Amino acid sequence: MSDDKQRIVDSVPQKGFFGHPKGLFTLFFTEFWERFSYYGMRAILVYYMYYEVSQGGLGLSQTTALSIMSIYGSLVYMSGIIGGWFADRIFGTSKAIFYGGILIMLGHIALAIPGSVAMFFVSMVLIVLGTGLLKPNVSSVVGDIYSENDSRRDAGFSIFYMGINLGGFLSPLIVGSLMDTSFHLGFGVAAVGMFVGLVTFQVTKKKYLGLAGTQVPNPLAPNEKRRVFTQIGLGILIVAILVAVGIPTGYLTFESLVFIVGILGVGIPIIYFTVMYRSKKTTDVERSRLIAYIPLFIAAVMFWAIQEQGSTILASYADNRTDLEFMGITISPAWFQSLNPLFIIVLAPMFAWLWVKLGDRQPTIPQKFSLGLLFAGLSFIVILVPGYFAADGALVSPLWLVLSYFIVVLGELCLSPVGLSATTKLAPTAFSAQTMSLWFLASAAAQAINAQVVRFYSAETEVLYFGIIGGLSIVLSLVLFLVAPKIQKKMRGIK
Repeated sequence: MSDDKQRIVDSVPQKGFFGHPKGLFTLFFTEFWERFSYYGMRAILVYYMYYEVSQGGLGLSQTTALSIMSIYGSLVYMSGIIGGWFADRIFGTSKAIFYGGILIMLGHIALAIPGSVAMFFVSMVLIVLGTGLLKPNVSSVVGDIYSENDSRRDAGFSIFYMGINLGGFLSPLIVGSLMDTSFHLGFGVAAVGMFVGLVTFQVTKKKYLGLAGTQVPNPLAPNEKRRVFTQIGLGILIVAILVAVGIPTGYLTFESLVFIVGILGVGIPIIYFTVMYRSKKTTDVERSRLIAYIPLFIAAVMFWAIQEQGSTILASYADNRTDLEFMGITISPAWFQSLNPLFIIVLAPMFAWLWVKLGDRQPTIPQKFSLGLLFAGLSFIVILVPGYFAADGALVSPLWLVLSYFIVVLGELCLSPVGLSATTKLAPTAFSAQTMSLWFLASAAAQAINAQVVRFYSAETEVLYFGIIGGLSIVLSLVLFLVAPKIQKKMRGIK
């Protein structure tokens, strides 16, 4: 371990939070409140968009609202590239977290102000940029507070991710309960959550985090700064001009925005793969591993395309197709958004135990990916069943939705943590950080595609919609399982 890394670790009090460095307390609760605010907002946002103005919403069409939600998710994942660059080159991860938190809070405040579609888009820009600054960098600082050989490191990340899922579990229950009273009250609670996270971070970081997150790993040279800042300024100016001209002239519409994000979502990963494969810094073995990574990446895009529809299509299904009176309880449609983190909290330790128990007999990485796709496809097949057999317009039991969310989480636990690990193993040495960004771009690509696909969903096409997408995922799962030995061979010794 380098002297700089050791100096950072030594500056962090190494005991104090369940036997872990005290800095984990700061990062756990910062991320808990950031996820609380984000998932709380996301749980009710689609309803805010398509509910009538008389119901406190914006009155957009449901199809437009579903597309915008997908664009939103795609841009959030893409913005992580920007946040990582600013942290690496300009002001370090700690400041990136703080600035990101401020932007997120301001975005929720903009949503909390009863207003117009214009305020909604202002909030979108603020939250997308803020999440891009905060989300990838807070995870990076968790790694900084442990030495490379610290046996507590994996357990520390597990505790940290528990904070993510706890925030994601609690917020839809609280914010969703406020939705019927006022959407803006719900968004206000999300803003308060981010404010509490910011206060926690600022009050405890100096004492608990030490030097973690304060260094700029690859700072811009003095002669680079003027050129880079000029380019950034020009880029912002060009975008502002295009928006100012495009909206009044009718060139920049919801449809054109969906198209642009779709191109970016698919195009950026292709550029990443091409640059890494053709680079002189990439060895022959690493090129082979990149080839092996491509089908895994495609599988991840297919999986996230289904999983991320939990906040779009299934959210609409919960609101319009589900009987929300169950055992004497009136269910908010937003509450279903708590199922995914709840199931992860319960099932993740079981899957970790299962892989350890199986040892060398556990499925290979490509086989686990194929299982993830199989479960994702089944989750959509399950949800079409009640619609197929129910009478026209009849509401279905909420247990069908619970079952669908449960099945897709089984797939997520086969694919998501395995994908993170595989990415670190298959990444070319010269592009290790960029390859991790590429993994998150799978979600961006998936939601960029969803922005196009969700427009085909309606009450009339429901069974066909779920059947085609679910069936495609199952077929892709079988294909991936059959070619898994060839992919494994291309991985050149990586297991």
